[in-house]
Amino acid sequence: HTVTVISGQTGKLMYVMHNSEYPLSCFALFENGPCLVADANFDILMVKLKGFFQNAKASKIESRGTRYQYCDFLVKVGTVTMGPSARGISVEVEYCPCVIANDCWNLLMEFMQSFMGNHTPGIPSVFGTKHDSIYTPADTMGQYMELFNKIRKQQQVPVAGIR
Repeated sequence: HTVTVISGQTGKLMYVMHNSEYPLSCFALFENGPCLVADANFDILMVKLKGFFQNAKASKIESRGTRYQYCDFLVKVGTVTMGPSARGISVEVEYCPCVIANDCWNLLMEFMQSFMGNHTPGIPSVFGTKHDSIYTPADTMGQYMELFNKIRKQQQVPVAGIR
């Protein structure tokens, strides 16, 4: 998953994201707004609009890792990097037979607790807004965006010296 931050003239941010599970798609998440799903050539369009949008400097953040399948579960564990340095770890878990996120949350929690223990996360914010609707790849990209923003904020916090 790769994210490029592009800022518009009004100072609003648009995050352009790619996901190896959907190689023919490009996701553009607008700051506090919708997610646009376009074909992979969207990046070329953004280059042509460089008069209106520009790449934010040193903004690329990426999660690369390994994909595992265990029965009906898909687990992706990745290292989140900003530039040359590692900043965190991402764990994505999907229960493949289910398309309604709220219907399988308890099962996902139980499965994650089996290997993450007390590091198992709480219910994602996207579940609160989706209710009984179908979970889409754009929802996954929104969760990655939340994770990447948390990691960016951690980088900005000054580290206190040890006494």
